[in-house]
Amino acid sequence: MGTAWNRPHHLGLLAELYGRLEDRAAGLQAIEEAFADIRKTEARFWEADLHRIAGELQLSGANQAEAEVCFVRGIEVARMQGAKFFELRAATNLARLWRDQGKTGEAYDLLAPVYAWFTEGFDTSDLIEAKKLLEE
Repeated sequence: MGTAWNRPHHLGLLAELYGRLEDRAAGLQAIEEAFADIRKTEARFWEADLHRIAGELQLSGANQAEAEVCFVRGIEVARMQGAKFFELRAATNLARLWRDQGKTGEAYDLLAPVYAWFTEGFDTSDLIEAKKLLEE
């Protein structure tokens, strides 16, 4: 039916739900399935956000180093795709991690230019969250 291209998105949503239920292993398994689908179909629309979600799951397991790798990869993919929304989401996550690690300057330098790119939508939760983090 041609819906395979959207399956990675649904698996990403499922992974986020598993994260909220504190079932990190099931969440990471859903992410792996999503990446397998991307490799098979080459439909990469959700790839950047899947890296971000994987980073959140790694963070929930106190694996900061692996979370950072995931967030950085999410930013890289989003930049290659010109997907500013997904770049903002991954940059916000990485900036929050860096802030928590005491790297406030690096966090600000990463997030500020991504946030500044936007000219509208400032009432959306992602931009509100990014602005709040920048103000901290």
